[in-house]
Amino acid sequence: MPRHLLILGGTTEARQLAAELVAGSATESAAGSAARGTADPGLRVTSSLAGRVAQPRLPAGEVRIGGFGGPAGLAAWLREHRVDAVVDATHPFAEGISRNAAEAAARTGVPLLALRRPGFEPVAGDHWHPVGSPAEAADALPGLGRRIMLTTGRQSLAAFAHLTGLFFLARSVDAPEPPLPPHTEILLDRGPFTLDGERAVLRAHRIDVLVTKDSGGAATAPKLTAARELGLPVVVVRRPEPPAGVPTVADVPSAVAWLAADR
Repeated sequence: MPRHLLILGGTTEARQLAAELVAGSATESAAGSAARGTADPGLRVTSSLAGRVAQPRLPAGEVRIGGFGGPAGLAAWLREHRVDAVVDATHPFAEGISRNAAEAAARTGVPLLALRRPGFEPVAGDHWHPVGSPAEAADALPGLGRRIMLTTGRQSLAAFAHLTGLFFLARSVDAPEPPLPPHTEILLDRGPFTLDGERAVLRAHRIDVLVTKDSGGAATAPKLTAARELGLPVVVVRRPEPPAGVPTVADVPSAVAWLAADR
């Protein structure tokens, strides 16, 4: 029977991993261990998406959409579908599913790996204001500016709804639901974004503060570069700590190497 891998996905890295494994080819790991050929043709790859985006980019292989019903439901799904390994390649801020995955793996004994892109690092010229949550970001804004670009995702917009004296440009893939700040313009768009495009958005809307999450990844870095060039303050929501005891890698080749070693 083929080995069955469950990828908890929704990120670029999750799609890249699924494509690599489904294609049956792999690259060498960062440590130099040969991983080529470890994604055997009999490997069954299932990617699970949360279903929060109306038209998600579907990865290669089998796809399921929707929640599992907490850690007990995920553990039952792992047993029922004879899953041999799980890679948690969800967004760094998807705390709930990461906790559920850690608990389900502990209940079932299924090996679990977290695939997490590195976070952002400030460089010379950045004016960052780190905070612990969207609510803390909202508290910081009145003293920083009046025209705010929000790139924290549509589910966090309620944290800013009480700020009636500020203008918000909220960018998201799908339209958000209320509550929203009263002076909000919605920009429906999906990355990857370019530096020229980010410069144009900030200038066209006369943005004087950027709010973002420390999601990491090259696709979201251009907005930080554009803000630096314009001298804008950036409120950065720190990413949550991952569940304790779960091995973590930072890139797809390392995840492939881990799967090869687990085989």
